[in-house]
Amino acid sequence: MNALFVICGIGVFSLLAEVFNWKKWVTLISFIGICVAIGVLLLDWRSVSYYYHGMLFFDRFAMAFTGLILVISVFWYWMSVDFFKGVAHRTDKSALVFFVIAGAIMMVSFNNMAVLFLGIEILSISLYVLAGSDKENLFSTEASFKYFLMGSFATGFLLFGITLVYGATGSFNIVSIADVISSSKDLPRFVYIGVLLIMVGLAFKISAVPFHLWAPDVYQGAPTPITALMSTVVKIGAFAAFVKIFSVSFIRFSFSLLLFEQGLMVLTLVIANVTAVFQSNLKRMLAYSSVAQVGYLLLAFSSDNAHSSGTIFYYLTAYALASILAFTVVQIIENAKGSANISHFQGLLKGSPLMAIAMTIAMLSLAGIPPLAGFFGKYLVFTLSVSKGFVGLTAVAVITSLIGVYYYFKPIVVMCQSEGQPISISNSQKALLIILIFLNLLIGIFPDLIRIV
Repeated sequence: MNALFVICGIGVFSLLAEVFNWKKWVTLISFIGICVAIGVLLLDWRSVSYYYHGMLFFDRFAMAFTGLILVISVFWYWMSVDFFKGVAHRTDKSALVFFVIAGAIMMVSFNNMAVLFLGIEILSISLYVLAGSDKENLFSTEASFKYFLMGSFATGFLLFGITLVYGATGSFNIVSIADVISSSKDLPRFVYIGVLLIMVGLAFKISAVPFHLWAPDVYQGAPTPITALMSTVVKIGAFAAFVKIFSVSFIRFSFSLLLFEQGLMVLTLVIANVTAVFQSNLKRMLAYSSVAQVGYLLLAFSSDNAHSSGTIFYYLTAYALASILAFTVVQIIENAKGSANISHFQGLLKGSPLMAIAMTIAMLSLAGIPPLAGFFGKYLVFTLSVSKGFVGLTAVAVITSLIGVYYYFKPIVVMCQSEGQPISISNSQKALLIILIFLNLLIGIFPDLIRIV
């Protein structure tokens, strides 16, 4: 909880910095603030506590996912230094980013439906603004508008679902809801509709097919740092919320919801992976990749919704590290050449070997090639699914994963072609790329370093 206080405090500081003319210190203090939040979280690691009359609950699950969000936020801030350059709107951008992080932490630690909704809205409203923060780019404005419209529509589903569940159980507390549902022999039929509406609302947030249509346009149109934020921090918070609510409150409905979850999973894997093959813009391809990763996470969750959190935590860690690495390279290329088309990566191996190696590591990890972290993530998911008897679904996941290998190799092949012009990168960017490469290898070779939550 103290980590959440620190994050919110830095967000408020960023707003006050505009008033007191502390703009030049905002980026540095923001980065330090995230590191302080990690330190505070480590001090609280062994404590399990309720806050605000039980509305927030920081247990091992919440602590682990909060730590992951904060660590990824450190790397995100490191890669996004250029996003905060210039005096104009620096404090606004910093405040909005910290509110996104605060919303994500609330989404992994909620113990009350009202806090879940509040966390989603804090995160979403901030993202609507950040997606359109590049005022000179029409695509950024379009991305913001599309995200806002579709996000508002999905929020309506979520809110209506929460209302129906409250009407049937008389509580917003997720444990109390579970107790009422498990003990009642004659539940109102509208509670089933409420549960489905909540699943639809959260499916939009995790961008599962067919609720993913916003993702490609928003990922491509938004500034690259914001795309990276949505692909990592937001994805972690949203899926952790999905896991928490359906493994606690609606565990009685797990068998009834299984077919729906598996349908989402199959559609997500097939449509996202097949569509990604035909993309020529790397940001758009990574958008479909992000959607496809949700399919593997849904496979793990639907296989064992009560005990899959450890597998999901490892998979999200591996995916987030690879994504940050990929988007760091994409941002550099985009700044140098004006867009992130795959053709612009031609000759990168000879022109900028470190960037080419970093991009190769990121693509191979996302594809699930050993010995990188992404391979062990998929291995854990497939092993869990097969052990629970879902051999057919695992076969679908393996086949779509092979399709994924094809489009992940497209930028790798292009980078190895012909000569390329050197692209200058700062020492800070070099250090970030080297650290992320090392972490992708380290977690893949020694997966036990990631504690199972």
